Amino acid sequence: MALQLLEDWLNQAELAIQQWLPIEVAHYVWAALWTALGAAALYRTYRPLDKPRLYSVSGPKLPEREEILEQPSTSGTSAIQCYNPTTGQFLGLINPSTPAAVDRAIEQAATTQKKWPATSFRERRSILQHVLDNQEMICKVACLNSGKNMVDAQMGEILVTAEKLQWTIKHGERALAPSRRPTNLLLSHKRNIVIYEPLGVVAALVSWNYPFHNLLTPIISAIFASNGILTKASEQTAWSAHYFASIARGALVAHGHDPGLIQTIVCWPLTAAYITSHPAISHITFIGSQAVAQKVAASAAKALIPVCAELGGKDPFILLQSALPNVKSIVEVLLRASLQSSGQNCIGAERVIAAPAVYDQLIPLLTDRVKDLRLGPDGDMGAKPGSAKQ
Repeated sequence: MALQLLEDWLNQAELAIQQWLPIEVAHYVWAALWTALGAAALYRTYRPLDKPRLYSVSGPKLPEREEILEQPSTSGTSAIQCYNPTTGQFLGLINPSTPAAVDRAIEQAATTQKKWPATSFRERRSILQHVLDNQEMICKVACLNSGKNMVDAQMGEILVTAEKLQWTIKHGERALAPSRRPTNLLLSHKRNIVIYEPLGVVAALVSWNYPFHNLLTPIISAIFASNGILTKASEQTAWSAHYFASIARGALVAHGHDPGLIQTIVCWPLTAAYITSHPAISHITFIGSQAVAQKVAASAAKALIPVCAELGGKDPFILLQSALPNVKSIVEVLLRASLQSSGQNCIGAERVIAAPAVYDQLIPLLTDRVKDLRLGPDGDMGAKPGSAKQ
């Protein structure tokens, strides 16, 4: 049936085109033409991506002498003090960006972005597939700066970022393709088409709990949609931010593109307000708390900048009576759901609602398991900023 419809459509196309040609074209010529066009379409759809271009990015440097801070802090107005929340190990000092530095970063991203839409989706796919070359190093850096352990880093930093990359590479072009929309009787003489155009320079203000994933995912979406981006990392994870951004910037350099498309800064909250109302920013992605989101939205409203905010959730873990036979195995799932990344997980379980009979079995099982948890970089659960001084 489908083949017959295709054959009928091709015959009609031949007749329609033939009317505009000065000579009669033989049927076998049409058959060869359709075959060549079909082969070209298949090749364009299924051809392999370009051979990967390998590149390397140097990891962040640790101080020559190991120092454990007695009273670590990431508040103030001078250099940002970076430390390992689990051990209190001093990692380094980062100079916070000033409003003038923000202006320069946005200007550079804007200049580079003007040329970026001329690149093909194929080029952008090739760039994205090289972002995850050094998984172990990424995990180690994330652990040092955020306090999580290697298991949490692998699951919360690498796997989810790889999935974001995979989806964008496979489906990003189709998601951004022009698409038709239905019309009505009064507008039946018109056609409705949605066309996606670059916004220019967008901004992402991201939280500390997933320093690699939260920083990279806005970059992936921004550059694939032809935008430049300014990312502001949390001051809690300032030490790792430049390294993680350099992974994406390195992919641009390896493929002959200007890394200025991606700008990353770290600053104190007062300077962040300068970003969120900056007239050259076209869109803001914010990941953080509700209290800070209200300030971001109020600041963005001054310049009428749209904001997309991800503020975590209050996800309940609900156990009904039917869960009674599986309580022992459910305990393991519950521990992972609630304590992954020290509980600093936007989709983590924050409360448990259990049927009475399930509750009576659940409490002693959970109590024993929680007592056995090992804390620390090599344990079952890491730490979070502030833990080292408690």
